[in-house]
Amino acid sequence: MEAVQLNIKLSLNQLLEAVKQLSPKDRLKLHDAIWNDETDIPIEHQQIVLDSMSKASKNPDRLLNWDAISNEL
Repeated sequence: MEAVQLNIKLSLNQLLEAVKQLSPKDRLKLHDAIWNDETDIPIEHQQIVLDSMSKASKNPDRLLNWDAISNEL
């Protein structure tokens, strides 16, 4: 991977404009570098999801149908 050294301040919009100038191959490399980062999910967040899944399996009637709800919005 090529080294890039930046010693300038960029706004988010300026950064986005710079990224748009990258080749598709380099954009994909940037995407992979950002999203393939090994991020640990805190135990507390994992427990919230597990609790929700458990409640849903015990009482599926408590779940809302997204299609029905989104039509009401």
